[in-house]
Amino acid sequence: MPEPTHMSAQPPFGRLLTAMVTPFDAQGELDLATARELAAHLVDDLRHDGLVVNGTTGEAPTTTDAEKAALVAAVVEEVGDRAHVVAGVGTNDTRHTCELARQAAAAGAHGLLVVTPYYSKPPQEGLLAHFRTAADSTDLPIMVYDIPARAGVPVDTRTLIALAEHPRIVAVKDAKGLIVESSKVIAETDLAYYAGDDAITLPLLSVGGVGLVGTSTHFTGALAKDMIEAWVAGDARTALALHQRALPAFQGVFAAQGCSMVKAGLARTWRSVGDLRSPQVLPSPALVDAFIATLRAADIA
Repeated sequence: MPEPTHMSAQPPFGRLLTAMVTPFDAQGELDLATARELAAHLVDDLRHDGLVVNGTTGEAPTTTDAEKAALVAAVVEEVGDRAHVVAGVGTNDTRHTCELARQAAAAGAHGLLVVTPYYSKPPQEGLLAHFRTAADSTDLPIMVYDIPARAGVPVDTRTLIALAEHPRIVAVKDAKGLIVESSKVIAETDLAYYAGDDAITLPLLSVGGVGLVGTSTHFTGALAKDMIEAWVAGDARTALALHQRALPAFQGVFAAQGCSMVKAGLARTWRSVGDLRSPQVLPSPALVDAFIATLRAADIA
C-alpha cells in the first residue's frame, strides 16, 4: 500500500491525548489524589502524550472555577514534566472564558481548549471575536474545539482559516464529522487537526490530521497510540488493522454519555473514580457489560 504523504502540521500537544474524567469522592467532592493516579496511569501505562482536563468528559459544566484551577495544578504537578496538560476553559461568555484561561495559565497549564460558545448560537463574526479574544488573554497555545452537535453552531471552514492567522491558535479538536471540510482547512493552514471523535482518527490522519483527543482512550490508549504511530511510520496496513480492531470500543464508549461510560468502565477495569454530578447518571449495567465486551474483544480488558 502507498505510504501517506507528510503531515501538514506538527502536533503541538503530542499525538495522543485523552479528555480525562474528573474523579469525585464519596461525598461528591473533587478527589485530587485519584485524579493524580488516573493522570499517571494514562501517561505512564497507556502512553499518552497529553491530557485535557476540565472538558466535557471532565464534567466541566458542574465544577466550580476553584475546582478547575485545583485540578489543573494537581495534574500538572503529577505528569506535567512528561505530558502536555491542556485545560478546558471554554464557556458561552467570552469574559468568563478569558478569566478561566488566565486561571489555567497561572495553575501551570501548557495549553488551552476553547469550545465553541454553546446555546447562544453566535454568528461566525462572533466566533472569530470570541476565539481571538481568548487567544489574546494569555501566552498559551489554543486548541479550538469544533463540536456543533453540542454547541449548536459549527465553526465554518472560512472562520477556521481566518483563525489560523492568530499565532496562538494552533490546533483544532474536530468533532464536526465533515472530513472534506476539515481537509480543506488542513490544506490551507498550519492548524494541527486532532480527532475529537475516536472513530474518525484514522480517516482524519489520512487527510493530514496529527492525532486524537479521545474518550475511549481511557481504555484504548495504547492501541490508539500504536495505530497513530503505524500511520505516521507509513504502515497503512497495520494502522487499518488496528483501527478495525479498536472501532467497536471507539464507538461503544458513546453508547451512554462519554463521561458516564468511562467512569463505569474504569470501576470495572481499573478502579473507581467516583460517581457523576447531576444531571449525569451512570449507564445501565447492560450498557456497561456491552462496552466491557468490546474491550475484551479488542484484547484490552
